[in-house]
Amino acid sequence: MKEIVVISGKGGTGKTSVTGCFAALAENAVLADCDVDAADLHMLLAPEIVKRTDFVSGHEAVIREDDCTACGICREKCNFNAINLTEEGKYRIDPYGCEGCKVCVVVCPVDAIDFPENLCGEWYFSHTRFGPMVHAKLGIGQENSGKLVSTVRREAAVKAKELDRDMVIVDGPPGIGCPVIAAVTGSSLLVVVTEPTISGKHDMKRVLELAKHFSVPALVIINKWDINPEMTEEIEKETLAGGAHPVGRIPYDRDFTVAQINGRTLVEEKTGKAVDNITTIWEKVCRTLR
Repeated sequence: MKEIVVISGKGGTGKTSVTGCFAALAENAVLADCDVDAADLHMLLAPEIVKRTDFVSGHEAVIREDDCTACGICREKCNFNAINLTEEGKYRIDPYGCEGCKVCVVVCPVDAIDFPENLCGEWYFSHTRFGPMVHAKLGIGQENSGKLVSTVRREAAVKAKELDRDMVIVDGPPGIGCPVIAAVTGSSLLVVVTEPTISGKHDMKRVLELAKHFSVPALVIINKWDINPEMTEEIEKETLAGGAHPVGRIPYDRDFTVAQINGRTLVEEKTGKAVDNITTIWEKVCRTLR
């Protein structure tokens, strides 16, 4: 089984649009949306959820107000200012401010603070018109997205093995942080989507450094290349200098937006000047995996 991870150095480069097109062109794949902080692949693929599973990670302190003596020690010792005094004269922990360090639990003289596991979000197994999909939703203000990314990848690999699929296509998160590292490590191939701007070039270089660090081969797609041909050439030179390979250019195409409004991928609409470019790029990606 091969795993293709589509990533970008910054948001808004067209990464998810490209991933959706790859999903439409693949013949025997499991899909995974690992952009758990801002998941949107479901908007193109309209998954039908078959199974929901809670994602639990870390702990969160909770004061039992009936047992609290309002001594204030917990508030004094909290380094994150997450404990507030209520109008009733009791202390309450702000769930969005708590970092789960457990100091308040340890210092409470009457053991009035519980420390349950933290429900951070959910992950799903779904059916789409292009095949099985594993995706997730992180709760508002919740962390541990890297761990949730690893969960989605692991479950997608399990489903691929169970269903005898030969490929997993991952819509990865943008940037170079923890979620990206969780999505990249151990994958077969990275497909980096960038755009011909100064920030696009800068952030692509950082992603290629990350790929090189983890010894994962990388291909680069330049989306909307025709809005700045000179910068496109610079990016292709930087790609080669970074040990990766340019795999194709995608022209600016308003039909991308039209397809998204219709809840479909561009290759399904079969309109627009970019369809042939994406199809050719996908063929090159498949050849690279062989």
